[in-house]
Amino acid sequence: MGAHLLRKDLDDLADSARSALVREIDASGAWAADPVWRQAFEAVPRHLFVPYYYVGVRGGCERRWGESPDQSARERWVRGAYADIPLATRLRDGELLSSSSQPSLMAMMLTELRVTAGDRVLEIGAGTGYNAALLAHRLGDDNLVTTVDLEPEITEAARQHLAAAGYHPVVVTGDGARGVPERAPFDRIIATCTLASIPRAWLAQCRPGARILTPFGTGLIALTVHEPGATGLTRHGSQAGEAGKAGQAEGRFLHTSAFFVPLRGARPEPEPAPLGGVPRHARDHDLFRFLLTLTRGSLAPQEAYALWEREGRPQRERYGITVSGEREWAWLDDPEGPYAWPLT
Repeated sequence: MGAHLLRKDLDDLADSARSALVREIDASGAWAADPVWRQAFEAVPRHLFVPYYYVGVRGGCERRWGESPDQSARERWVRGAYADIPLATRLRDGELLSSSSQPSLMAMMLTELRVTAGDRVLEIGAGTGYNAALLAHRLGDDNLVTTVDLEPEITEAARQHLAAAGYHPVVVTGDGARGVPERAPFDRIIATCTLASIPRAWLAQCRPGARILTPFGTGLIALTVHEPGATGLTRHGSQAGEAGKAGQAEGRFLHTSAFFVPLRGARPEPEPAPLGGVPRHARDHDLFRFLLTLTRGSLAPQEAYALWEREGRPQRERYGITVSGEREWAWLDDPEGPYAWPLT
């Protein structure tokens, strides 16, 4: 009886903490453009997806878990599960392998994904399964949601968490850069890992008009997929080649910064160029560092700095990416304008 009461107390605490988190996200305006997402965050219990996680403490990390024999420790675990912060869920030799993203950022990304009834959604990076559960709840059909991850232990844990919460989307173990062709075509693709280039396989598995939302560098790019040969997308790559059959895509960055772990299995990013001659205020400026990721290999940091200052230290929304055939380029203001830099 005592154990039952303790569990009920913990469930009540989780309900209360979840309500507080929903109010906090609501106040942030993250889902203002699509407030239906509030219902998903109210319904899906995040604590079931993070049975344990790690928090930084002086001298290392502390593991918080829901099966601790200490009641006060379990309460700290529940409260932490509903804090509006990212939670480290898997570490290997001190390296972060997987995490549960900051809920308000997840809410903003899901809103920007612009899902509609009946959309087939592919998530790249299964994580804890929480994001897939939110999608499944919103769409009302588990079979419309597919999530993929390279690590078998991550996908197995995600399946268990999803089942415990009452959701059963399709969870696939595989290379996210290759998509999941057997589940295509998709209307939406959302990634929870950062990229250095847009995988062509994603475009090939999308319907025309599909939306792709993915971290890129330190930003979030929202791309619309077009049929091969769409006008206005081919100036920088007239020889489309075989990849052109996969479709084309173009879009702008969202206003926010975003920091995610890299897509596992993707090609490593090159070493950053020396920043000699770049003033310290620029070296440490988030928007300048963002420009460096887009112009790497095309502009020396000193040239990027001159451009950055000349153009008034552009916000992220002024930048975009175009994928056309075998070519992919980033641009400032206009994909056909004077400032464009190849990404592949």
